[in-house]
Amino acid sequence: MNGADTAFVLISAALVMLMTPGLAFFYGGMVRVKSALNMLMMSFISLGIVSVLWVLYGYSLAFGDDIGAGLLGNFDHIGLKGISPETLTGGKDGIPVLAFALFQLMFAVITPALMSGALADRVKFSAWALFITLWVTVVYFPIAHWVWQPDGWLAQLKVIDFAGGTAVHINAGIGGLAAVLVVGKRIGFTKDPMRPHSLPLVMLGAGLLWFGWFGFNAGSALAANGTAATMAFNTQVATGAAMLGWLVYERIRHGAFTTLGAASGAVAGLVAITPSGAAVNAFGALLIGVVAGAVCSWAVGLKFKLGFDDSLDVVGVHLVGGVIGTLLVGVLAVNGVGGAVQLGRQAVGAFSVLAYSFTVSWLLAKLVDKLVGFRASEDDEVSGLDQALHAETAYDFSAVGGAPAHRSAAPAPSAAGQQQPPAPNSKKVDA
Repeated sequence: MNGADTAFVLISAALVMLMTPGLAFFYGGMVRVKSALNMLMMSFISLGIVSVLWVLYGYSLAFGDDIGAGLLGNFDHIGLKGISPETLTGGKDGIPVLAFALFQLMFAVITPALMSGALADRVKFSAWALFITLWVTVVYFPIAHWVWQPDGWLAQLKVIDFAGGTAVHINAGIGGLAAVLVVGKRIGFTKDPMRPHSLPLVMLGAGLLWFGWFGFNAGSALAANGTAATMAFNTQVATGAAMLGWLVYERIRHGAFTTLGAASGAVAGLVAITPSGAAVNAFGALLIGVVAGAVCSWAVGLKFKLGFDDSLDVVGVHLVGGVIGTLLVGVLAVNGVGGAVQLGRQAVGAFSVLAYSFTVSWLLAKLVDKLVGFRASEDDEVSGLDQALHAETAYDFSAVGGAPAHRSAAPAPSAAGQQQPPAPNSKKVDA
C-alpha cells in the first residue's frame, strides 16, 4: 500500500464531502427565507440516501467489471462484497479500494444535490428523496461507469473527463432542466421578487465549495503527484479568472459588480476546469475560466427568454460550464492531446451524456409525479416549505424586540385595517 497516496485520497474525500454542506449554504442563501431550510435539506438528504445506495449496489454498478458494451458494471460487489481493507488498486503500490470507493461516493452524493437548485421553492421533500433514489440508480451510476471505469464506452473512446464535467456537471445540469420541465414554474415567476435572502450565506457556501474543490479535482489523480499539483493549480487560476469574467460581463450588461455574481462566477470556473484541468497548462486554464465566467453569466438569462424556471441557475452554470470545459479540452489540451479528433471525442462524450440524462431524468420525474405528486401544494409553496414540510423556520425572531412585561399588548390591525383584540396571554412583539 502506498501510504502517502492513501492519505491524500482520504483527505480529498473529506474535502469533497464538505462540498455538499457548502452547496447547501450556497443554495440556501439564494432562496427566499420561507424555504431556506428546505433548500438546505435537499442537499443534506443526498448524504444519507446515496451513502446507503452506494454500499448496496451503487459502487458495483459504477465500478464493477463491465457487463457488456461499456454501459454498466456487474453485480460482483453488491454490498461491497469481495473488498477488504487489504484490497488495493493498481497492484502492490496502490491504495485501498475502500479509499477509492469513499472518494467516488462523495461525487455520487453531490451530483443529485446540484440538481436541487433548479427545483427550489416548489417540490415535496418526500418526492425529491424518491427522485434522487431513482436518479442515481439509473442515471448517475451508469454514466459514472461510462466515463471513469476503464472498460466504460466513453473511457474506451478516450474522452477526457478528469474529475466530472460530463458525469457530474452536464449530468446534473440537464437532469435538473428535465425535472423543471415536468414540475413547472414557481408561483409568481417573473412577476414577484425572488431575491436571495442571505448573500453572506451564498458567499460562505461558495468559499466552502472552492475549498473543497481542490479535493474534487486534485484528488481525482488518486495520487500525491505532479498531476494532482497541476490540477490544483489550474483549479485556482481558472476559478479566479472566471469570477473576473463574470463580473466584467455583469458590469457591462447590468451596471454593477455583485456579490452574487462573484460567487456564481467562481462556481462556473470550478465547473469548467473540472474535466480539463489536468490536460491544459496554466494559460489554458485562465482562458477556460474567462470564457466560462462570461458565457455562464450570459446563459443564466436564458431561462427568462426560453420560459423555464431554473430557480438557482443550475442550467446556466453547471450544464453550460460543463459543456464549455469538456469541449475546450479538444482545443487547449497540451502535449499532443488536443486537436480535431479529440474535440470530436469530447463532443460525443458531452452530448451523449446530455441526451441520456435528459431523457431518463424527464421520465423519472414524470414517474415520481404520477406516483406521489412531485410538486408541493399551492398553499405550502406560497406560505413557505420550511414550516409546511419540516415544521421549522430558519430564523427565530420571537425573542427579538420583545416588549417589557408591564406593557399591555396593543390591538393588531387585521387585513381589512380594523383593530382586533389581542389573543389571550399574548405579548406585543415589535418587528
